[in-house]
Amino acid sequence: MDNKSQDSVFTLHTLASINDISAAEWDKLNPSNHPFVLHGFLASLENSGCVGHETGWDILHLCVYDESGALRAAMPHYLKYHSYGEYIFDHSWANAYERSGQTYYPKSLAAVPFTPVPGPRLLAKQDDISAKRALLAGMQAIIENNQLSSAHVNFIDLSDLSIAQEDGWLIREGLQFHWHNQDYDDFDGFLENLTSRKRKNIRKERASIKNSGIRFEHITADLINPHHWDIFYQCYLKTIEKKWGGAYLTRAFFDSLSETLADKILLIFAYQEDTPIAGALNFIGSDSLFGRNWGGLYDVPFLHFETCYYQAIEFAIRHKLKRVEAGAQGVHKVPRGYLPVKTYSAHKILNPQFEEAILQFLKQEVIQNEKEAQYINQTSPYK
Repeated sequence: MDNKSQDSVFTLHTLASINDISAAEWDKLNPSNHPFVLHGFLASLENSGCVGHETGWDILHLCVYDESGALRAAMPHYLKYHSYGEYIFDHSWANAYERSGQTYYPKSLAAVPFTPVPGPRLLAKQDDISAKRALLAGMQAIIENNQLSSAHVNFIDLSDLSIAQEDGWLIREGLQFHWHNQDYDDFDGFLENLTSRKRKNIRKERASIKNSGIRFEHITADLINPHHWDIFYQCYLKTIEKKWGGAYLTRAFFDSLSETLADKILLIFAYQEDTPIAGALNFIGSDSLFGRNWGGLYDVPFLHFETCYYQAIEFAIRHKLKRVEAGAQGVHKVPRGYLPVKTYSAHKILNPQFEEAILQFLKQEVIQNEKEAQYINQTSPYK
């Protein structure tokens, strides 16, 4: 920690919209250009009505300024009136809190809505630890001053995890499944690192898709037009309605993405002859490809695996990206080359007794996660 940061006096400002600050000012605190905390992504969510008061995501972004008036840190932040769209599941906490006669919602939440991707949440220069601490202190002040139940920082990255731990936040572990590029020259090079059985299974799945006459297109940047979004949104809604019954993202959200983040987007479409039958939305980071949403108009064996996993791996190899992060959950990803990776979230609970109960819950959850990760690694598809 440098002396200047250590001696600074900070002021916390709140924003009712990401549009209350310029993209240049916000994004300078995200030097890695992580796509999901870029001003453009957050603005697309707001401008299209995916978040806001009517959705249960009250916008209250936090900004920390020093005594000279310079912006030193910022955080995507919301007051949440439910726990949907977060992928860090605390419904059991909320139920227990309510059963004790207390009110769990609204809660303070630092997160990227509908996006279970680890990344920066305490936006600041890497060594500006005191400014990052001021953000966490600001969240704590919000819940204390307004008698809220809790504050949560979801999918916090490793660089900020220790700060939250040192400041007394409870840490929760989770598991995701990521594919790692070992400098492969092509997809066959990746397959050669798998056991014979797993390699044959993947080739069988891919052959099934190819023999069905299905072809794929990868579309990025300025080549994406409203017609592509029409197709993708139709696929997205079809799958959402089949599995979950509630679409978080609006059609306008995707048009807004093209206006702000076109160069960060990869759309993968599957075609049966000239008819689109499935699509996957991915975001391109500095060294990673992030799989976010997918949809299919009808069921085809192995189509999901090909569209979301194998096509993503091919793109990552071709563009020399280090990882493919394919979203939350999914043990079925393991036989296809995706291995368990720990994720983290940080939590501040106002009620001391409830905090102790959650601490004990988290200790047990760590043990279960470790057992699951050990079992999965024992069944690794790699040689």
